[in-house]
Amino acid sequence: MKNEPRLPDVVDRTTFQTQLDAIRVREKAHTHEGDAIAAARRRLPMVEVDAETVLIGPRGSVTLRDAFEGRRQLIAYYFMWHAGHPAPQQCEGCTWVTTQVTELSYLHSRDITFAVFCQGPYPESRRYRDFMGWQMPWYSALPSLDTLLVGRRIGRMHLVCYLNNGDRVFETYWTTVRGVEAMDNSYRLMDLTVYGRQEKWENSPPGWPQECTITRTSAGAPDWPPIAVWPEGRPIAQWPRLEAGRSDDLRTVQAR
Repeated sequence: MKNEPRLPDVVDRTTFQTQLDAIRVREKAHTHEGDAIAAARRRLPMVEVDAETVLIGPRGSVTLRDAFEGRRQLIAYYFMWHAGHPAPQQCEGCTWVTTQVTELSYLHSRDITFAVFCQGPYPESRRYRDFMGWQMPWYSALPSLDTLLVGRRIGRMHLVCYLNNGDRVFETYWTTVRGVEAMDNSYRLMDLTVYGRQEKWENSPPGWPQECTITRTSAGAPDWPPIAVWPEGRPIAQWPRLEAGRSDDLRTVQAR
C-alpha cells in the first residue's frame, strides 16, 4: 500500500483567504506579464519559408501552403517519432500534448488551422493517429525537416506558427520543450491542486506525493503505476484506447 501523503495545515477561513489573496496578487501579475509577452510576440518580425516545401498527407505529396487549408494562419506541432518502434515506445510527451487538442472550431474562427507535422514516415505515424482517435490534420514532414526546422534540433518537439500571404508563407514564432505546454490543459489544472503534477522536479513540501513519471505509466486505471525507466509502460493516453478495444499495431497490414 502506498504511504498516505501529507496534508496541508488546517486553518480557519479567514487565514486561508488571506494567504490565497497574497497568491492572487502574484497570479494577476503573472497573467499581466503573459499578456505583455503575447503582445511582444505580435510585434516580432517574420522569416519566409518556401511555400512549396513538401509534406506527405493522406493523398500523397502536398505543399506547406496546402496545409493551411485555405486559412490565413497555421499552427504546426512537430511530433517526435521513433521509426519502427511499437506504439508503447512512441513519445509520451508528444502524445500528451496532442491528446489535449480536441476542439478546433475556436482556432478556425480566428482563421487558424492546426495540424500535426510528424517527424516520422506517414503510413506508420498515421496508424498511430488513428489508434489514438485524433481528428486533426496529420502530415509527415520527414522529407523536409532540414528546411522546416533549419537551425533547430530535428527529432525534438516543436510548435511553430506560420502566416500565409498570397503565394508566400512566413514563420512568425516557434517554441520547444516546455513551451509546447501551450497545447495542454491537464497540467494547468493539476497546477491548481494541492499536490500539483506530483513529479519529482516540483518544489513541493516534504511528504507530498511525487511518484509520477511525467506522462507514461506501467498500467492504466485505477492505479496508474509509474515506470522505472523509459521505454517501460506506455504513454498514459494509450491505456483508455486499449481498454476500448483499439489495435495499437503500427505495422503495415500484409495483403493476403
